[in-house]
Amino acid sequence: MKVDYLTPQAAQTQFLEVPTLPPTNCQPWPGLIETYRPYLPVSEATPIITLLEGNTPLIEVPRISQQIGRGVKVLVKYDGLNPTGSFKDRGMTMAISKAAENGAKAVICASTGNTSAAAAAYAKRGNMQVFVIIPDGYVALGKLAQALLYGAEVIAIEGNFDDALTIVQEMAEKYPITLVNSINPYRLEGQKTAAFEVVDCLGNAPDWLCIPVGNAGNISAYWMGFCQYHSLGKCDHLPKMMGFQAAGSAPFISGKPIGSPETLATAIRIGNPANWDKAWAVKKASLGEFNAVTDQEILEAYRLLASQEGIFCEPASAASVAGLLKVKDQVPSEATVVCVLTGNGLKDPDCAINYSNNQIKSGIKPQLPLVAEAMGF
Repeated sequence: MKVDYLTPQAAQTQFLEVPTLPPTNCQPWPGLIETYRPYLPVSEATPIITLLEGNTPLIEVPRISQQIGRGVKVLVKYDGLNPTGSFKDRGMTMAISKAAENGAKAVICASTGNTSAAAAAYAKRGNMQVFVIIPDGYVALGKLAQALLYGAEVIAIEGNFDDALTIVQEMAEKYPITLVNSINPYRLEGQKTAAFEVVDCLGNAPDWLCIPVGNAGNISAYWMGFCQYHSLGKCDHLPKMMGFQAAGSAPFISGKPIGSPETLATAIRIGNPANWDKAWAVKKASLGEFNAVTDQEILEAYRLLASQEGIFCEPASAASVAGLLKVKDQVPSEATVVCVLTGNGLKDPDCAINYSNNQIKSGIKPQLPLVAEAMGF
């Protein structure tokens, strides 16, 4: 039957006999602060600055599970589907809401990219100025484009992220401006909600939580969330926390800060993590580990996630999967493992193009035999 969809009348005529669907009890997602309000340091006096962040999917990755075997089930927490494309939105809704509560007119952050995008979006949503200090030449274009379009004042310095963080800390001490990096305690309060969502989805905590580590705020926040839920009886155990760093930027592996960190995974290119002590405490309390993965291992996991599982994350995110595959023999049989994917692949399109195993087949004339030949027919 040919259906004419061009006019409302025609469409109505075609579907007169379709029964009306019953109403559902589904309520719109209100954002993570309203969802988890009882577990967060907010009150009626807190103006909630939200872009409806959170509620990101926990996706099974069967081909990665097969690589490990022994009945291990692997899932990825894809926080690249937050409003600005990374997990930083979770912390920023809290940091900016509390800044607004305190009457702040301007905020500042140091960033390798994702923090700048989230800070700019939420600050502008809250009618605040936002200043971003970045290491010149080490921010992926997708992230820089976001910060600029949101309206951030972006200042690039000749130095690395650690130099930028030092400057913004000094700025916040001497000028009327609020620091929203992860040393702001409200950032971790927001980020801990990802652990709540994992438990809510699984019905319990995973056995392992694998996570990329840069400034080490997120591993600390996840542990906060798991511990809080455990204390309330919402899960009956706590996960082993497995943190993975890029080999060229691995201060937790070397046991000391690194002056000149290097990795293509720019989001974790941090040599002196601000949450150093918290992260070490998480490792000890969870009986977890820190391990390093090479850039090549990160790229292999990055391509594997996209080409085999259909999940496009940014390179730093793939460190969690690269690390899991590197230590797969340590995973207990029948374990449930969650790998955190912190950012969307569209954050760093240059990396995708430069390191894809596929190349564009160009110069093909618009003739059916030639196109079919190029397709392998």
